[in-house]
Amino acid sequence: MDELQLGVVRLLGALARPILFRLDPETAHELAIKALATCPLPRARPDDPRLAVSAFGLDFPNPLGLAAGFDKNGEIVDPVLRLGFGFIEVGTITPLPQAGNPRPRLFRLTRDQAVINRLGFCGDGHVAVHARLIKSPQMRGIVGVNLGANKDSPDRTTDYVRGVEAFADVADYFTINISSPNTPGLRDLQLGDALDDLLARVLGARDAAAERFGRKPVLVKIAPDLSLEELDAVVKCARARRIDGLIVSNTTVARPARLIEMDLAGETGGLSGRPLFALSTRVLAAACLRVENQFPLIGVGGVDCAEAAFAKIEAGASLVQFYSALVFKGLPLAEDIKRGLLRLIVQKSYPRLADAIGSAASDWASGKVSSDNFR
Repeated sequence: MDELQLGVVRLLGALARPILFRLDPETAHELAIKALATCPLPRARPDDPRLAVSAFGLDFPNPLGLAAGFDKNGEIVDPVLRLGFGFIEVGTITPLPQAGNPRPRLFRLTRDQAVINRLGFCGDGHVAVHARLIKSPQMRGIVGVNLGANKDSPDRTTDYVRGVEAFADVADYFTINISSPNTPGLRDLQLGDALDDLLARVLGARDAAAERFGRKPVLVKIAPDLSLEELDAVVKCARARRIDGLIVSNTTVARPARLIEMDLAGETGGLSGRPLFALSTRVLAAACLRVENQFPLIGVGGVDCAEAAFAKIEAGASLVQFYSALVFKGLPLAEDIKRGLLRLIVQKSYPRLADAIGSAASDWASGKVSSDNFR
């Protein structure tokens, strides 16, 4: 977008925000999806080549992705990319449609710039979402498909295999979401033999589909609540199975002591947004040190400005995703962060953004750097 177009989007967002914040958060989100699906947006301007990143065999024009959870059903792929994102992750998608947990199940902690959700993989299912993605514009950009399992499935691992088979023709990469706290028992798939069996079967399905549709990268999304011993085991298994990447991290079941909106903090569900930043970035850095450049990482959790995105990159992320910050900072955020990233690489004397990847992983993992250093 040019300056005028970006200004219009910013103004419309400022006018809509007070109205949306008077609504139930989930209703407001549904209205935002409908607005993006119907309002024409100009194409994003080409990105500065210094922001380009190559990861797991794909070339990204910039490192910013819309995290899974915003576009659960593949309804706004093209509009999101027009907002300046380098990629979008659709989902989480389960084989069968499911309603998810009862409402209310989404809560804004406005003073904390945070969200708690217990949606429970609500969505339209494989068939409906695939039908939408197959109709997306041919030049739609990079689209990841985030896969989940139905709550009542007798074999959750098979649900992930079915997802790879269903979307192999339209996905640019797959994310295996085994870290949502809102499906009972799902996080157990991150541990031990369950993870090894899951990866073996999912990668087998990916390889079987590769002859027809090409080899699609498979990433695993992990929780920020893993102990270091559990993280060691996850990385060891991931390296042994030669997956293509890790996404660090999903939402947290922890409640940081600094939360202001304590009346909402007790709601069951995963916490995202600014309070997740420090925890998720420490786990990201710890994962980076353990992975030893065997595959790339995507950093997620609390990104709401260029400084936070750059910190994720220095902590070990090749790519960065966000979602909750859009609730509080609006749709121009991707463009704002990209401008800030260009300023920061000049300030820190990096020729390209990719040169900063992992440069501060040891400091983040050891606690020498914290979110207080730059916020």
